[in-house]
Amino acid sequence: MAAEVLPLAQLKLPTGPSPVTPEQRYWKSFRNQKSHTSTASWPISHISFPSAGATTSNSLVAATKINDLFVVTSGPRVEIYSIRKREPLKTIGRFDSEAHSGEIRADGRVLVAGEDSGKMQVFDVGGGTRAVILKTWHIHKQPVWVTKWSPTELTTLMSCSDDKTVRLWDLPSNTPSRMFTGHSDYVRSGSFMPGGSSNILVSGSYDETVRVWDARAPGGSVLTFKHADPIEEVLPLPGGTTLLAAAGSAISVLDLVAAKPLRLITNHQKTVTSLSLASNSRRVISGSLDGHIKVFETSSWNVVSSSKYLSPILSLSVVSAGSTHEDRHLAVGMQSGVLSLRTRLSGTAAEKARERAAEQAARDIGPDALERLDAQKANRKRKVLSSKVMDRLGENVDVVIPTQPTTTVVNADGKVVTKAPKRRPKLKQWQRDFRERRYAAALDQVLDTSHPEYFPVTALTLLVALRHRSALREAIEGRDEVTVLPLLRWVGKHISDSRYVSVCVDVAFHLLDLYSEYVGGSDELAKQFAALCASVSREVEKATMAMITSGMVESLMIGGME
Repeated sequence: MAAEVLPLAQLKLPTGPSPVTPEQRYWKSFRNQKSHTSTASWPISHISFPSAGATTSNSLVAATKINDLFVVTSGPRVEIYSIRKREPLKTIGRFDSEAHSGEIRADGRVLVAGEDSGKMQVFDVGGGTRAVILKTWHIHKQPVWVTKWSPTELTTLMSCSDDKTVRLWDLPSNTPSRMFTGHSDYVRSGSFMPGGSSNILVSGSYDETVRVWDARAPGGSVLTFKHADPIEEVLPLPGGTTLLAAAGSAISVLDLVAAKPLRLITNHQKTVTSLSLASNSRRVISGSLDGHIKVFETSSWNVVSSSKYLSPILSLSVVSAGSTHEDRHLAVGMQSGVLSLRTRLSGTAAEKARERAAEQAARDIGPDALERLDAQKANRKRKVLSSKVMDRLGENVDVVIPTQPTTTVVNADGKVVTKAPKRRPKLKQWQRDFRERRYAAALDQVLDTSHPEYFPVTALTLLVALRHRSALREAIEGRDEVTVLPLLRWVGKHISDSRYVSVCVDVAFHLLDLYSEYVGGSDELAKQFAALCASVSREVEKATMAMITSGMVESLMIGGME
């Protein structure tokens, strides 16, 4: 009995290293860019969003709600944006001079900001179309650059000023509850330390120091870290034991428990202006005047992704949303006055975006591709509808599964046996040609790039099978210019791929042996042979450089061992 004829199995190539890491793919998924330009192109000096880990005291949990807002400060204005709509909802312009550090409270009802005049103002933004001033302090003598709400108490906040002081405030009071002195220059950055208390604060100053303050301890700072450049930004990590400080073009990782620096990160070329947490505090993002943002993982502090903007970056924030605090927007403020919002879609929105992209790609290819895409969509809809119908009727309706046609035969013992016929696998045309030894016709079909099922690996599969049958030359010879050019182009394109190179070299030798004498009579043939020669020369040059580099590395390793 003859063996069953099976289709020629397609080769499975090794995947090799991916040119794009999963981390880079994740940050590249922040697309759907939307830009806003501030009035009079004021620089975007600050972007704030309540921390995902911000929690309120138990007595005030009922007063809080899920925040759907983030705040952008530029010039003498503070704008409140909607996370869902990516549009400004309210604009606060009730400042006498340039505003700084607009910060919204975790419940989304109250906002605080400082300004160049030294004033601090607290606004009620929870109701109505206009913000109402709740409180005004004019205690600082110079510009207030930092205002921050406590992550644990709704009525506690801090401020940092050019008058070299850090102050702790209680919202109902008209005076600061505590003033910290010790800096000898402008204080331009500060924050509360996480950990369940509003008593620990950190500040960074242009006197090149980072100081940690304890409101419960009398006197000056409880911890001081000296740096080589003015401090532009400080960022505590959620554990409460590690602190990041941006000084010049470097970022220092400080251990508060051991009271020593852990690492110095020097991946930027110019001053680092902003730091932000992302991915539930598993990533840190930095922005710099060199126009780059860089993403660091927090275990070994390596750069896992980066991107470039057209203008120096002054502020950035990763805005999260939902109960899982999933990264939603990458907000970047620039010196040019442009606010860039890049959004990462998920769920249904991401599926719709993929469908739109596939439809646009099909339109670019042509009407045939669009028809195939529509047919695939219709097939998916039919399957979904059929599944829904079965789910709805399956409990009450008997589903009859039709039986396959059978044949009755008598075996050697005289018994009648019923057998279902075997379903023969359907062979494609090029596979039938290959089976019937029409090798040239099979090769022509797999090299046809206009065919909807064209795939380079299919051609490689056939060529490998021809080589195993010693029929490679038979499939290549006897061709004219029209039929030899597709094979020549295929070889020239894939000879630089290490997975194809073995077969490509064999095919190239046959092509040179059979058709090199006809090069003078065909310009296109000469052009393709020249392109193949150039590809081979480039690969030889790469191999030579690799060998030279390997020798140099080996010499260095031997020298190090000695």
